[in-house]
Amino acid sequence: MLKFLFLCVSRLPLPWLHAIGGAVGAVSYRRAASFRRQIDANMAQAGYDDPALRRAAAREIGKAMAEIPVIWLRPLKQVERLVRETTGWEHISAAQAAGRPIVFLTPHLGCFEITAQAYAARTAPDKPITVLYRPPRQAVLAPLIQAGRGRPNMRLAAADLGGVRALMRALKNGEAAGLLPDQSPRFGEGVWAPFFGRPAFTVTLTRRLVRAGHAVVLLAYAERLPRGAGYRLVVEPFNETLSQDETAAATQINHALETLIRRVPTQYLWNYNRYKVPPGVPQPPASLAAST
Repeated sequence: MLKFLFLCVSRLPLPWLHAIGGAVGAVSYRRAASFRRQIDANMAQAGYDDPALRRAAAREIGKAMAEIPVIWLRPLKQVERLVRETTGWEHISAAQAAGRPIVFLTPHLGCFEITAQAYAARTAPDKPITVLYRPPRQAVLAPLIQAGRGRPNMRLAAADLGGVRALMRALKNGEAAGLLPDQSPRFGEGVWAPFFGRPAFTVTLTRRLVRAGHAVVLLAYAERLPRGAGYRLVVEPFNETLSQDETAAATQINHALETLIRRVPTQYLWNYNRYKVPPGVPQPPASLAAST
């Protein structure tokens, strides 16, 4: 039933869905206190105090939810055609020409669901992408996510030991791997590192993947265009050598993400609790909290 509902919604024009989603986001910001507090607190931490900017961010979050059926359930070629502009694809071509595997870092910015699909649609069958994902708590959503994200030339790897091994294999085969570097990891999978001036528990897997696969690191996001016109895909190199130190490497990555987010700040998922303390994880060191 849920998949049927999503399928029906996916057939609506994207401008309609963005208009509906934007309206829902605006109403939620006015009436849902916890939603509003999370956005306000996270944006204030990043230095965004303009109420109009915060309301715009809430509307974009609504759009992000409304566009999911389109991105998951339309045919892959149709989804790829929603990418109206592309900047930086030459970095992908250069890595492939050199025979180097690629680690894509895609923050919760813009339409983060479409970046891996665009890559899958545009590259050769021998250059698939393996994407790390966290299985949903609600079991009923699992088949829908599998159907939506399990596309041709695109493999899914659950965020567990088996999934990490799948990413490692992909990189050793010269393929691509993708992950959300601003997703809060579990105990044993991250370190505390500053994010917009406050300690955030940050995944350490990126450094391990790069070292194991001698991979090229690329940053990618898809900016939502006005009035449901589609998306602008941006790909750019990570222009630093990742530190051997886990905390230093996590700090480098968070700083790079901050730079991307400040370009289109209303399109970041500010309602995500980026600063939570995962179960079993000690509080951030006092020295780190003081320094940030």
